[in-house]
Amino acid sequence: MNRNNTVRGKRRPRLCPLLAVAGALAAGGAQAGPTITFGEQGFVTLNYALQFWGQNRGFTSANDAGDSTDFFLRRNRVTFSGQYSDYVGFYAQLEAGSDSRGGQDDRSVYYRDAYVTLDYSDGVRFLAGRFKNTFSRENLEACLEPLTLDRGTLAYTPFGGTRDTGLAMWGNLADGNLQYRLMLSDGREADEVAGDSPRVTARAHWSLWDPEYDYGYRSTYLGTRKVLTIGAAYDYQPDVAYADYTNRQDPVDYTGWTADIFMEYPSSAGTFTASAAYTEYSTDDAINANPDGSLPITSELEGQYVKLGYLLPNKVGIGRLQLFARADTFDYGIESDYYDNDQVAGGFNYLIDGQQLKLTFEYARVDFDKDHPTVASLRDYGQTTIGFQMIF
Repeated sequence: MNRNNTVRGKRRPRLCPLLAVAGALAAGGAQAGPTITFGEQGFVTLNYALQFWGQNRGFTSANDAGDSTDFFLRRNRVTFSGQYSDYVGFYAQLEAGSDSRGGQDDRSVYYRDAYVTLDYSDGVRFLAGRFKNTFSRENLEACLEPLTLDRGTLAYTPFGGTRDTGLAMWGNLADGNLQYRLMLSDGREADEVAGDSPRVTARAHWSLWDPEYDYGYRSTYLGTRKVLTIGAAYDYQPDVAYADYTNRQDPVDYTGWTADIFMEYPSSAGTFTASAAYTEYSTDDAINANPDGSLPITSELEGQYVKLGYLLPNKVGIGRLQLFARADTFDYGIESDYYDNDQVAGGFNYLIDGQQLKLTFEYARVDFDKDHPTVASLRDYGQTTIGFQMIF
């Protein structure tokens, strides 16, 4: 995020390092928090972000089929970002998310992100530390600037989740229309792995209209850009598990791939947003053999999502109204078939001050292909969420 100073096709060297404030700024509107400067080139910016949710769900737990209502802090973050010099930047984010969810109060504070950036040029940049893995578009979309209520299950890779620790090289070519990424990271690390090899992730995208030149994406630019981007990625780590863990035999590799498309078209009639992705994760069907108990069910998963949005052209009261809908399909490679499900959701964002101050409403419906006879969380249910967000 370059504080809107980016010139299409060419950027001055000083502008490249501003990726460090990507978690705090919103494209075309959001402002950074307090900033302290050091010398001619150094600065540090402080941000605070809060997402408060009230949620009613059609079950309480796996063993309780009764409705539940819960109020909790979905995200609760303090961010320090800035520049050490013209080419070296940094980003550190403290998180105490999901506090009070399910009665779990006083969550521990930890580092969600902590990394250093080195921007040699617009075409050659580096990140080192703990940061978002560079696999799926939806994971790379800013979670504090979403189109829908939140990201879906497919954004969470089986090993590493949304973040991983390692080194990434990335850059923009062809006047910013082509972006490439290559990441080496820890991936799965545990006593259960068959070998200790790094995870390798590669991603590329091509922007046909305005370029998306940051490391992070947006799921909506609120009409400030005309975007049409096509992307694809591949994820790989060898020897992540044993298909026969008891006898420590039959090591398997992890592979994942995804393809995605995103469009946002601003017009006098409003701003139209649409995106879709298909994703596959696999560990050679180890989940149905005799694996270790910590191998996640998402290690064998196919799925896709479609997201749609419409931002009204004029204010409604003191803010702007954005309508959204999404549909997700999940096909787990589990022989029981109890996990396969379809999800549909719809709602709206009421943007009082862009993404910095907004209200969100969403109703979601989850329908399983086959209801589990005893596990309440694996049966059809509905979920209603009201959210409030503030970014400072």
